[in-house]
Amino acid sequence: MLLALALLLGVLALVSPIRVVTLGLAAGALTILICAAVVWVRGRSDTKIAQAQTLMIADFIEKDSTPSFIAGADGAILSANPAARARYVVPDTATLAGVLNATFADPGGLLFRLQTRAASSGAAQEDIVTRTGQMRLSVHEAPGAEFVWRIEQIAARPATRSAPEGLALPMIMVGRTDAILFMNDAARVLVGGRVKALDRLFTTLPIQPGQACAVSTAEGVQHRLVAEVDAGAGRRAIYLLPTADGGTQTQSWQAFHDLPVPMVKVAPDGQVQSFNRMASNLIGVSLTNEAHLSDLMEGLGRSITDWLGDTLAGRMVQKSEFLRLTRADKEVFVQVVLNPITENGERALIAVMHDATELKSLEAKFVQSQKMQAIGQLAGGVAHDFNNLLTAISGHCDLLLLRHDQGDTDYADLMQINQNANRAAALVGQLLAFSRKQTLQPEKLDMRDTLADLTHLLNRLVGEKITLTLSHDPVLQPIRADKRQLEQVLMNLVVNARDAMPGGGEIKIITECTTLAAPLNRDRAKVPAGDYVTVQVCDDGTGIAPDKLEKVFEPFFTTKRTGEGTGLGLSTAYGIIKQTGGFIFADSIPGSGTTFTLYFPVMEIPKDRPAKTAKPGLQPLAKHEDGVILLVEDEAPVRAFASRALRLRGYTVLEADSAEAALKTLEDESLSIDVFVTDVVMPGMDGPSWVREALKARPEVRVVFVSGYAEDSFGEKQTKIPNSVFLPKPFSLTELTETVHRQLH
Repeated sequence: MLLALALLLGVLALVSPIRVVTLGLAAGALTILICAAVVWVRGRSDTKIAQAQTLMIADFIEKDSTPSFIAGADGAILSANPAARARYVVPDTATLAGVLNATFADPGGLLFRLQTRAASSGAAQEDIVTRTGQMRLSVHEAPGAEFVWRIEQIAARPATRSAPEGLALPMIMVGRTDAILFMNDAARVLVGGRVKALDRLFTTLPIQPGQACAVSTAEGVQHRLVAEVDAGAGRRAIYLLPTADGGTQTQSWQAFHDLPVPMVKVAPDGQVQSFNRMASNLIGVSLTNEAHLSDLMEGLGRSITDWLGDTLAGRMVQKSEFLRLTRADKEVFVQVVLNPITENGERALIAVMHDATELKSLEAKFVQSQKMQAIGQLAGGVAHDFNNLLTAISGHCDLLLLRHDQGDTDYADLMQINQNANRAAALVGQLLAFSRKQTLQPEKLDMRDTLADLTHLLNRLVGEKITLTLSHDPVLQPIRADKRQLEQVLMNLVVNARDAMPGGGEIKIITECTTLAAPLNRDRAKVPAGDYVTVQVCDDGTGIAPDKLEKVFEPFFTTKRTGEGTGLGLSTAYGIIKQTGGFIFADSIPGSGTTFTLYFPVMEIPKDRPAKTAKPGLQPLAKHEDGVILLVEDEAPVRAFASRALRLRGYTVLEADSAEAALKTLEDESLSIDVFVTDVVMPGMDGPSWVREALKARPEVRVVFVSGYAEDSFGEKQTKIPNSVFLPKPFSLTELTETVHRQLH
């Protein structure tokens, strides 16, 4: 390039007519020629130096017993030592990637990765597993944009002493995308070479660990027992173990000692013949070669021997079973998969196990939650139906009492009916409390004041042989709860503690403030972090057995004799506490006593609270009222009682047995209605739905909702309906008429 430029300037100097320009161009051409000569001389010198350095490096690796190459940046081989030429075929114009193509799976990418690292840091190396063993490829940067490569064969590690020579288990390492990253020699021999994906190895995907899967081998399709172990970073180590359909029958089971999967070999009669270290750690000290499988695990529902016989005969429908180990120190559940094998002509079974304790614990929590929810729904539904019946019974009893005074002979009988109806209503209230569908009236409470008001009653309940002791935190923060319901919970717990100490003792009630810095997880419940007021009711009675402790909050479960308890006390307490937003736990040691612990969230008090306004007192009702009432109730006895009660007060009552019938009645625009009295839950359209539809044309009408369920079960719907109130069933004649009167006035 410089010579061409100098020649061009020389030609221009010869043809230029101006002498000064001619001299300038000639001087430039001469200067460029001198520079070109200097560059050429220096280039020749650098080339000779680079050639000398290459020769020196080539001479240095000449005597190296490790195959070594000198290659340019483009991968072309400049020199190879005798060890490299003895191991590899090295043509004169070969590239390093071409020479190593038969050694590594992807030599181009491997060489580029190492060369890039060497160009930035001066050297790089990497260990690669090949079908001929593990190799170390290293590269060093050399002068002249050249690289020195060395390929070392790493000696294989000696086999573990527990596995005899040649008994390595076939193992493959699989990545996140099911690409096979590595196969050991035993796996390569089994398959007949290296495969790169699971779908080339297994005939059916996905594979099922612990079960026999069809594997494409060098001798055709064989069935191998698949054991899978997490290898970290998204990788899985998959072992291909022999079964009755494939593999070497003379396999020594000592090779399984270090396998990271619990496995036990058992005879057809169930006697343990061999096991590995993982199985010993899982099952415990009871696992010996003389042990029987039925002595190690239980919970199958039939004999272990029949299970083994069905597996050997191929009659198994269910692939795996969940069993409980008979360990005395802790509760452990295992998932067991049986696979038949043949060894030296004799049949046996391999039990592949998986620790399923956490899975069974989650399953137990789910089942318990579902059971409690189902019982709650049943209790709520039964309570709703009973409330309708009790409303009709107590209501018609009220109507009869209006026609009888205390001097009548029937008056006492009617009072007995009324009182027993009220007792039945209280029992139904307990069912609603458990199902958390009762109507609560929460208020700000101080536990010290609440217990102080209860002390006299509690002392009478416990009797003379039992001492009641109260201990309070000096600084006890307020909570928000229904006082009447909370008193019922405390009385129930104290009565239970009294009954647990027939010979006398001491009951302690301890209140204190507790702060949970982290959520508390226990008894299938999670208590969020925060501030709580705890109440402990402790006794030193007979205690509760561990198998019964987890059932104490279930309705109708009782440890008392027939006639001594209904089994609703603790279930009622459970429902009240949960509906209040709290938690209740039971701890017991048989023979030492029981402690019930209640957690109540501390009430958050706003800094600026509006002053409370006094509620106006109830005005006495007039004997007769004026007003038109639309009564909507699908239960005929309840509708009959409510209609008669309202008419006795002077109201005009229009009746409807469904929401659709009520809307049909309201189609008469000349009809004036003052109050809707409607049931909430009805077949077809429910109460809130038809009321919203009716209020579109009659927005001034007031509403009284009645229901056997709690108010909060539809409270959100009610709050969206203006001028509406709620009246829970069962209600008396007076309660119904007073509620309607307040809505009118």
